Amino acid sequence: MADNFLAYRSDPPVVPVWLNKGDNAWQLTCATLVGLQSMPGLVVLYGSIVKKKWAVNSAFMALYAFASSLIVWVLLAYNMAFGERLLPFWGKAGPALGQTYLIKRARMPASAHYYHNGTVETHMNEPFYPQATLVIFEFMYAAITLILLAGSVLGRMNIKAWMAFSPLWLLLSYTVGAFSLWGGGFLYQWGVIDYSGGYVIHLSSGVAGFTAAYWVGPRLKCDRDRFSPNNILLMITGAGLLWLGWSGFNGGAPYAANITASVAVLNTHICTATSLLAWTCLDVIFFGKPSVIGAVQGMMTGLVCITPGAGLVHAWAAILMGLFSGSVPWFTMMILHKKWSLLQKVDDTLAVFHTHAVAGLLGGVLTGFLALPELSSFDLPISGEKGVFYGGGLVQIFKQLIGALFVILWNIIATTAILLSVGLFIPLRMPDNELMIGDDAAHGEEAYALWGDGEKFDATRHETIVHNGAASSDVTVQQQLSNLGARGVTIQL
Repeated sequence: MADNFLAYRSDPPVVPVWLNKGDNAWQLTCATLVGLQSMPGLVVLYGSIVKKKWAVNSAFMALYAFASSLIVWVLLAYNMAFGERLLPFWGKAGPALGQTYLIKRARMPASAHYYHNGTVETHMNEPFYPQATLVIFEFMYAAITLILLAGSVLGRMNIKAWMAFSPLWLLLSYTVGAFSLWGGGFLYQWGVIDYSGGYVIHLSSGVAGFTAAYWVGPRLKCDRDRFSPNNILLMITGAGLLWLGWSGFNGGAPYAANITASVAVLNTHICTATSLLAWTCLDVIFFGKPSVIGAVQGMMTGLVCITPGAGLVHAWAAILMGLFSGSVPWFTMMILHKKWSLLQKVDDTLAVFHTHAVAGLLGGVLTGFLALPELSSFDLPISGEKGVFYGGGLVQIFKQLIGALFVILWNIIATTAILLSVGLFIPLRMPDNELMIGDDAAHGEEAYALWGDGEKFDATRHETIVHNGAASSDVTVQQQLSNLGARGVTIQL
């Protein structure tokens, strides 16, 4: 009987003295919530928000990215993002697989911050749970970044090129932003604020996605002109998983079940609700009716905008950020996009540039204005960091802008280099004849057992058709269709 309770022993090594069971449980829960945002959240969202002929391909791009990135993460990438310092913007590559390493107390060796005289201001970040918990939690951030990027190239990227590109991008681009801003790199040490990934995840995915869309090339004109969702109800389901999963996204950023986590979760939902309502109101004012797709876009921009400051701002500030996130990206998408030739030229399928790059940058700048001194002291490595409105001075905005500029430039350069290298061996874009077909050409599979885009009912594909109560081979196909009431019926999906 006693053996059943070994997990609850109070002595090491099963329960070491440094282990906080509450923090460990919370962090694993947050990891699961962030994972659910990708699997199945974005898989369902991508599979339903595109035309029917791209449902399988879009969902599979997300599925593949999640699986491939995990292997790269534990082999090399985790330590490049959160390990020992190699360069001011990169950690030393190495595996995160050995059990001796994984059962030790979690630590970020480069995260200690020092005064100018060399004395320690903030000790190395050492959460009260095993390294394995931190590895899997940070992986979920990395995976969703890559999947968000995929939204820019849906509907035409060669799946084989995506299979080569996605692990390389995680290794050579994501790890740089993560180490620079979170793992103890130069932006972290300088005091750029990115609470939970406004820059590391959203600005990165938005800029990299836009860059990838440029190099891959556009969809077919018929797809760009008409790319209606094949299932709006499923799209809302995927969006709902994304929204609720953000409790773990921002709630897990402090690496503990503490006050900051509670504030972050509340602020996340306040900002998101405000942003959705603001976007919807703008749709009604300018277009006369609310758009469900627009509401999902507004939800997304709210989630993204609050992320860099979720645990650092007042709840009223979250409402203010929601008003900005529901209006500024709306303006760039609905107004600026139609006036700027570059935005029109680059075919960003799901407008990831607007919903993630613009909203992520907006959130980072607003955090520079609105970060509270008290909340900042709980979570940031440099004492005295605070927003402009609380006496922080414009220097914090300058830091936020320089941090954003570094992330933008690195992602443009790295994404371009990776795609041009992959393109030497694998065509980045599917040929036009395959683009006309979609999933069946890419995978030999289709999402639904229904008539496809523009395809007419073909009676010759059925073994027998009932005519006047009996099978008849002497009746023409047109007569059979007439008897079935299927004269020229076309189902558009």
